[in-house]
This record gives sequence, C-alpha cells and structure tokens, in this order.
Amino acid sequence: MKKVFSVLAVTALIAACGTTKTTTKSGETKKVTKDPVTYANTITSEDLKTALYTYASDEFQGRETGKPGQKLAINFLKEHYIKYGVPAAKSDGDYFQEVPLEVAGSPEIKLTVNNKSFAYKDDFISLSAGKTDKISINEIVYVGFGIDDEKFSSYSDVDVKDKVVLIKSGEPKNEDGTFMVTGTSEASKWSNMRQQFAAKRTAAIDKGAKAILFYFPEVYQMAVAQFANSSGRMSLAGNEEDPYFLLLNEGLTKAFVSDIATNDKSSIIKTNVSMDYKNVSEKVTSENVAAFIKGSEKPDEIIVISAHLDHEGIKDGKVYNGADDDGSGTVAVVEIAEAFAKAVKDGNGPKRSILFLNVTGEEKGLLGSRYYTDKDPIFPLENTIADLNIDMIGRTDPKRKSDNRNYVYLIGSDKLSTELHNISEEVNTKYTNVELDYTYNDENDPNRFYYRSDHYNFAKNNIPVIFYFNGTHDDYHQPSDTPDKIEYDLLENRTRLVFYTAWELANRDNRIIVDKAEKK
Repeated sequence: MKKVFSVLAVTALIAACGTTKTTTKSGETKKVTKDPVTYANTITSEDLKTALYTYASDEFQGRETGKPGQKLAINFLKEHYIKYGVPAAKSDGDYFQEVPLEVAGSPEIKLTVNNKSFAYKDDFISLSAGKTDKISINEIVYVGFGIDDEKFSSYSDVDVKDKVVLIKSGEPKNEDGTFMVTGTSEASKWSNMRQQFAAKRTAAIDKGAKAILFYFPEVYQMAVAQFANSSGRMSLAGNEEDPYFLLLNEGLTKAFVSDIATNDKSSIIKTNVSMDYKNVSEKVTSENVAAFIKGSEKPDEIIVISAHLDHEGIKDGKVYNGADDDGSGTVAVVEIAEAFAKAVKDGNGPKRSILFLNVTGEEKGLLGSRYYTDKDPIFPLENTIADLNIDMIGRTDPKRKSDNRNYVYLIGSDKLSTELHNISEEVNTKYTNVELDYTYNDENDPNRFYYRSDHYNFAKNNIPVIFYFNGTHDDYHQPSDTPDKIEYDLLENRTRLVFYTAWELANRDNRIIVDKAEKK
C-alpha cells in the first residue's frame, strides 16, 4: 500500500507530541515531557477485570436495550465517569443522550393498485414505521436506479417532491462493463447490498418524496423472513415527516413497470394507488452515555472513542452477559477516559477534545450510534476528526491461523484516511507491538464486519474510523460469553493501543487528512 507520509515523518510527528512548552516565573521557556506511557500504564488488567466482572454480571440482566439491565449499565458508566472526573458531554450536564426507539409489530396495511388488492408479505413489506394515514394517488414517479450522484443522477429529468417514487436495485454500467458512477469495475454504494438501502432512501427523501417503493428481488424473501412478522424489531422512532418505505415483490412491481428489469429510464407512471396504513409500533426509550474531556488548544476538534453498552438480555431464562460483546469494549473506554483524566489533572490534557461515547442499541441495528450521527450529534460531525470504535477485544479467534495471541483485527483504518492508517501502525510499533491483522478489512470479506459495528455510522459521514476487534468465537451471542473467559492481559494491551492512538490524534499539530472521502 502506498503511504502518504514516510515512516520517518510519521515517527517524528509522534515524537513531537511527547513534549510541550511552559513558561516559568522568570519568563524562561522550557520543555516539559508529556509522556503517554505514564497514563497508559494506569490501564491495567486488574482494573479492567474488576469493572467487567460487575458490568457483565447476572445483575445487569444482559443489558438489553430499553430493559432494566440497560438502565443499570448506563448508571454504572455515569458513576465511573463522575468518579474519574470526566464531565458530561452535553451542555446541560446530563451524561445521558435520550434515544427514542420503536418496537415494531406488523403494520396493518391495505394496498390496492388499479382496484386490485395486494397482500402484506406476499406482495410487499414495510421497512419503516410510517404514521397511520390514508393515501390515494393517480400517478407514481419511476426513477430507475434511484441514484443521485455527480457522475449519474436518476432525478435529472423528474420532479419527485411530494410524490411516490419507485426505485429498483443496482446501478448502471457503461458499454465496456465498467460502472458508470465509479468509472471502474468496482461497484459504488448504490449497488452495495447493505448501503444501497440507505443511500437510495436518503436520495429520495432529499428530493422530497413522500413515499418510496423499492424493488430489490435478490433480498425480498430474506427481508420477509427478517422484518415482516411482528417479531419485536426495534428501530429509531419514526418522524412524522419520514416517508413510507415499502419493499415490493416482482408481481406488484410489474403492475407499475412491466419491463423494470431492462427499463432504467425515469418516467411518470399513471396508475391509481390507494393505501391505508396503520402503525402498531410500541415506543421505547433508551440512552447513549457521553462523557467529554475538553481540549486545551483545539477544543472544537473532537476525537470519538466509542463502544456499545448493550447486549442480548435474557432469553429462555438464561442471561446473555456479553462480557466480550461488548463488555470488553465498554470497560476499555472507561479506563481510557480515566487515563486521560489523570493527564488533565497533571496539566497534560489533550490538545483536542475527546468524546467518550457508549452507545445503545448496537445489537438492534447500530441504533444508538445512528441516532448520534444522523439525528442529534452533540458536536458537529464536520469537527469530528476520527472515531476509534472498540467492539470485542477480550478474547482470541479460534479460527485464526497464527499462533501469536497478541494480535487485534483492525478494520477501516485505511478506508478514508491513509494518514490515519499510517499513524495507527507507527503508534503500535512505538508503544505496544500488537500484531495488527487486517484479514477482515478486505473489501471482499464475506462477514462484512466493516458495516456491522458503530464506527460505520461515522464512516458513512466521511469521518475516518478504526474498528478494534478480536473476531468471533463459540461464545459469541451465547449465554456462555462470561467474564471468566476474558484474557485480561490481551484486553489490557489492546486498550492501551487505543489510548496511544487517541493520544497521538489528539495531540498532533495538524488534523489528519481525509484523502479518500466519498463525495456526497
């Protein structure tokens, strides 16, 4: 991989962050060492173990989002931040950021097209908790692939404000087989299995659509199995202004556009559609926990250190303690916060601000982090330098081929900023010497871990990220994920690696460069 900065240059930058200048009473300027090792050494396996044995105990009932165990978890975190002298991030002094959620039942929907009735699940399902209402229209707008990009837009010849739009999956190609958006053989977010749902929905909303019909035949049956039943699926609470978002099967879609498989051209479709939608979702409230250390020189620039505080709760009478997932990441964030707080007390606080963000609802679909980035960022996203996300760092991957147990999987470090990746490597070489394994950073990784933890909600907003991960194991999402199985020496070393990386990002002279940002 081509590096933007040489090893010597990055090492010099890291070394420069080890000192600061102060002025004595006599007016003489001298250098005082700011040694991160002193503070990293306060992160110990003993402290991590003590915290985790409480946090992942049966008393916390598996920390399911919105349940009593999750309330115990957020108070545990608040008490520790107060104990360590780390203030709340919110200006009102509240450590809790309320995250409004909904638990969906199957909505009651009657849908007719040209007086023909279509059935829920057989012909369509709802992917959002729309408001109870009745809609009657005599036309829809077909926008082909539903893409709005500077290289290609499906909306260039149509106005969809306050209209119902029909979109299909995929993206266009040139005659030579390359993708029109990227100009290469590599597909863009507009046809990525996970990303295109959000990207196309967002584009339609930005254009003013009041309802979205999405034809994605490759995933329809899977989506029916996962979302169509009254299974208690949790989501962010719907806004009254949010559009309906329906996934259609082939039969219903062809009632609108019979040749949709080959027809990519945007057009107005005259048709009579009637929909009676009744929302039967249940409101739930959960919370993110956010603590904050203000930077001494660049307080408006923010480094986020995140982990999810929730887990699976109680199932069939068994507590899913989630010691590794993500008790390990949660106590790591708390210990890193304590280390930075001690540096502040010594007059060695970070130049940039640090947000310690424990998010809820990760197991329900990255909900807490999505609420923070998409709905209510406490600090402007344009001022957010990077997110260091910790999700499962207390165990080893039994499928890993190397015998070296002192490793960690890094995901995403080079996706948006070459400089972040290089700094991460150099910090590790200088301080911790953990084997950095990039197996799951591969674009073709079938596990798609890059999209499966909270860092992704920052990355999609062009904020550089690093996801620290030990891989899965037999106890993953099982009641057997208990604190006695954590390898605390590894948890200590990996936590220190995150601390050192955050220290460098917070204290270096210049903000890291985002050289691979995706244009909006």
